[in-house]
This record gives sequence, C-alpha cells and structure tokens, in this order.
Amino acid sequence: MHFKDFVFFSDISRLKMALGIMPGTENLGGDELILPLVAKGDQQAMKRCIQQYGPVVWSIINRRIHHRLDAEETCQEVFTEVWRKAGSYDSAKSRESTFIGLIARRRSIDWQRKQSRLPQLSNLESSPDIPLASSPPPGANIDRKMIWEALSSLPEQTRELFALHFEKGMTHEEISDHAKIPLGTVKTQLRRGLIKARRLLKDISGKEGPKS
Repeated sequence: MHFKDFVFFSDISRLKMALGIMPGTENLGGDELILPLVAKGDQQAMKRCIQQYGPVVWSIINRRIHHRLDAEETCQEVFTEVWRKAGSYDSAKSRESTFIGLIARRRSIDWQRKQSRLPQLSNLESSPDIPLASSPPPGANIDRKMIWEALSSLPEQTRELFALHFEKGMTHEEISDHAKIPLGTVKTQLRRGLIKARRLLKDISGKEGPKS
C-alpha cells in the first residue's frame, strides 16, 4: 500500500500517538467494563481501551521516558501486555485504570533499569541539538488530510522510514537491516521527522482552526 493511502484509509492510531495526537479521555463505553471484553479477544473493545486509557498510559510513561520514540514503543508494549493479561483483571480488586496504570508504571521502570545498565555513549539520538516538542497538537483539530499535508513536507527518505515503521510495522533494527542504514541513523531520522511533523501539524491546525 502506498504510504499516502495508508494515512488516508488505514488504522493510523500508532502514527497519531507518535505525532502527539492523543484521543480524548471521555468514557467511551459508559459504565461498561472494557477489559472483560478484551479478554474475550474483542478487537473493537481493545481499540476503545486504547482510546480511553491511552492518555493515562502516555502520562505515566512520560514521567520516566523522555525520548519520544522510546516512549511510543513502551506505550505499545503496555497495551500488548494489557491484551494478553486482560483475563486476569478482577473488578472487585481494582479499577481498570489502576490495573492498566500498574502495567504502565512497571514497563516504564523496566525501561529505566535497562537504560541504567547500558554504557553511557554519546550518540545522535540523544544529542541536545534535537529538542523534543514542547506541546503536542490537540487531537480534536487534526484530520487525515492535515496529517498528510504535514508528512508530505518531509524529505522522501524520512517518509520511506515512516512507511516501514508505521505502515509495515518494522522495528528500528529491521528497518536498519532492510534499508542498509545504521541503526543510530534510523532512530535519529525517525525522531527528527516526528519532531518536524508535529511542528508542521501545530502550524497547520492553528491556521485551519477546529474541524466541525
């Protein structure tokens, strides 16, 4: 699938999260519990789970993980674990937000511990000249046309990396092997591309105003 078609017609929830377009925090299912449905393999319930609890998970992870791509990957790991362990949730012992929040905290702490065991090397992805976006664009004002308008302004090579990562679902290591690009370069170009795309989206959404 062409990357433009992917942006306009496919599930781009992962791309939206990476761009800082977070879903609202309203309770989309009323008082109905979501995790028991997730435990039955209900994919629509899983989408509702991500919509409802995504902002909570994102907030918890960002307290410990400040690199955007690392935070995004950890967030996805959290919901993968939620999908696997939803059957162990007991509504008599805790709220769903507490159950999911504990998974998010454990995953982010595990990430910190792993980083503390790695050698402290200076590389491009942690360079101070690549600042993180200070304020992500509001999700309510962003549509697919605006997302593509921002992405189409990126260099072709960056869009190709986006396609491999978000459309094909490749990891950074797989992209490096596939494209014959050093792993550090893959991470840096993806990160810089996301930062630029978020800035462009903020400008575009500011010009066009809220969508009806």
